[in-house]
Amino acid sequence: MFKRMNEIMIEIPEVEKPDANAAAAVQELLGGKFGEMSTLNNYLFQSFNFRSKRQLKPFYDLIMSITAEELGHVELVSHAVNKCLNGSTKRKKPDQSPLEAVKDARLSYHFLAGAQGAMPFDSMGNPWTGAYVFNSGNLVEDLLHNFFLECGARTHKMKVYEMTDHPAARAVVGFLLVRGGVHVVAYAKALEVATGVNVTKLVPIPSLSNKLFTEAHKYEEKGVHTKLYTWSENDFSSIDQIWKGTHPEDGLPLEVIQGAPEGFPIPDAPAVEEEFAPGISAEDFKEIAKRLKMAGNISE
Repeated sequence: MFKRMNEIMIEIPEVEKPDANAAAAVQELLGGKFGEMSTLNNYLFQSFNFRSKRQLKPFYDLIMSITAEELGHVELVSHAVNKCLNGSTKRKKPDQSPLEAVKDARLSYHFLAGAQGAMPFDSMGNPWTGAYVFNSGNLVEDLLHNFFLECGARTHKMKVYEMTDHPAARAVVGFLLVRGGVHVVAYAKALEVATGVNVTKLVPIPSLSNKLFTEAHKYEEKGVHTKLYTWSENDFSSIDQIWKGTHPEDGLPLEVIQGAPEGFPIPDAPAVEEEFAPGISAEDFKEIAKRLKMAGNISE
């Protein structure tokens, strides 16, 4: 089962800087081959299909806990896309072409099909596909694949960071560079436990420190790169048999935290009347409120 909280993992800056093409670039980190939907679903199906859970519990617990965090990453990137799109168009009468400002946007699906919201696509509008999911059933092969997947995801994050200076995009990408780095090291350590090979000597891939990215550096200063969460109050605690020792880059001690990190309020998305979203007028809202009060026996 999954437990959901009405929070996101970081606070995303509120800015008046619509950038539809920045949103398209960030889409790669959502629905691309190395995007968050791929990391989520790779680990999700590996956790569903994991063999010999009892005998290999630390590895099972690791994949389970990282799966839960990836759900939060999908959520976070979606909000980054939404923030980049916010304010792209203005409310006008239909004959005044209120969507004309975005007719040359690289990914018009944001406006034609999504009411200026995130979509399960890559940066070119190709739908995410389950063909990106790899689950061989072989523990070492799957761990090696996951290590490669996280390294590829890190490369894409770095490129998107360099592609746009939109504050919302950079805030989210900087944070994900740090948390994705945690997963890179976690799978490297899991491979070392499983095979005896010190895979951590390969990191970072690419060989560029997160400290060079301002939005990532601030999280590393707080030690976010040393913490691995169980995302459960009681379960998956045996990840401490893998996530232990020191971080291979700066030597800081690694820490397992039972539970989830403190979150932040989910941003409120304003109405986009020119996109007919949500399509509820002030008068409609009053009628809905009246019906809700009646259904709940709430008096004025």
